[in-house]
Amino acid sequence: MQHDYFMLIIGIAGGTGSGKTTVVHQIMSELPPTEVGIIAQDSYYKESTNPSYEERSKTNFDHPNAIDFDLLVAHLKELKAGKTINQPVYSFATHNRTKDTLLTHPRKVMIVEGILILSNAELRKLFDIKIFVHADSDERLIRRLKRDIEERGRDMKEVLTRYQTTLKPMHQQFIESTKAFADIIIPNDKYNTVAIDVVRAVINQRIL
Repeated sequence: MQHDYFMLIIGIAGGTGSGKTTVVHQIMSELPPTEVGIIAQDSYYKESTNPSYEERSKTNFDHPNAIDFDLLVAHLKELKAGKTINQPVYSFATHNRTKDTLLTHPRKVMIVEGILILSNAELRKLFDIKIFVHADSDERLIRRLKRDIEERGRDMKEVLTRYQTTLKPMHQQFIESTKAFADIIIPNDKYNTVAIDVVRAVINQRIL
């Protein structure tokens, strides 16, 4: 009979540019690094068999269909069973998975973060704590603009067009509604130390 490895799985969702990464770092900053692992939804974009970069770049990355949820769920179950997994590595430069994988060991606390992780029922069942990071849409747009221009070499017109045609409608349809599944909603207009302390307290209670 297979026994589950003790693991606390935390799901952190929220729209693009809402500050999920900041919240992840705030939670992790006071936990032993050897006891915390991170899985990013972005690593689990489906592998594309389309040979053309132009066609691959048309993928709607803000739709749940773009995510390989089956693999993500399977990997979490394997970690929970005490097994090591090979996380896929996704490249936004080529809009496809690379040949590399990331060896990931089971940890006492596993944080899964991504915009769409609360939209999948199977995944939600695996989360012990579900967190939604909320930020105003104008704040999220500003952060997204800065990130895509500075880090991904996109131009402003391209980012704004994508925001209006894809990001905003997808957020309203698939992301904002998943706030209803969250155990904790963290407003990220400022450093919300109370909410972070509550999450840390729950984690410490479970792992000590």
